[in-house]
Amino acid sequence: MLEALNGMVSNIAASLRLQDAIDIAIVAFLLYRLILLIRDTRAILLVQGIFVIIIIYLLSSIFQLRAINWLINRLIPAGVLAIPIIFQEDLRRGLEVLGRGIASAGIAGRNTAIQKESSQEELVRAVDHFALHRIGALIVLERQTGLQDIIDTGILLQSMISYQLLINIFIPNTPLHDGALVIRDEHLEAAACILPLSSNSEISQDLGTRHRAAIGLTEKSDALVIVVSEETGTISLAQDGKLTRYLDGAMLSTMLQDHFELKGRRSIWWSWLNGEQKDD
Repeated sequence: MLEALNGMVSNIAASLRLQDAIDIAIVAFLLYRLILLIRDTRAILLVQGIFVIIIIYLLSSIFQLRAINWLINRLIPAGVLAIPIIFQEDLRRGLEVLGRGIASAGIAGRNTAIQKESSQEELVRAVDHFALHRIGALIVLERQTGLQDIIDTGILLQSMISYQLLINIFIPNTPLHDGALVIRDEHLEAAACILPLSSNSEISQDLGTRHRAAIGLTEKSDALVIVVSEETGTISLAQDGKLTRYLDGAMLSTMLQDHFELKGRRSIWWSWLNGEQKDD
């Protein structure tokens, strides 16, 4: 038995070509990336369900359970058609990650929301002011995914980033107070923008519309969204459908520097290869 196994391994090793090794490495890498992409999404439940069905199918074939085998054979074609419909959001996000990688392969990403230290300081200073005075704010920082459809829902500004203008935009009971401010390419691009609300049922019930809108946009894009609670003055940062809460100005400044100074200088493929994006 052992000799037969050794012989089989030897035959496989002898017939293995360089192309086969490259082929296996590519498939293994793609599977690894797929696992990273779906590990925190509903799609992981789909994968688990598929494994269960495969095991049941194999057992029904081994033990000749014809009724179960017949039923699974009839369900598979329907499942293939239903999967893209049920998980269209997860599939769309995965394709967007691939598209962003292709669009910027080998080069640094497009000029994103804030690269200058002075702009970051003005922004963080304003956010601190909002938190101190409990002024609600919703600020979107565009990255690789274009947000023109979101910008079109608001009032166009195209102004330089300044502390004074940021404060004026979010003063309560003013025309631009409600909605989100979008920052693109070192400019306050548009205010009073409408963001899509998240439908995630696992979001905490104590989070209001601003937080749900921030999470909703980051589920559909790679944008960063700063939220200041009107009720508590709490600063939060939404990214990849997740919310980091209870930040202060220093913590927010560090996180923005990580995303727009360090990551902005690298290829998005570098981040993709190292699993830094969850769609990315």
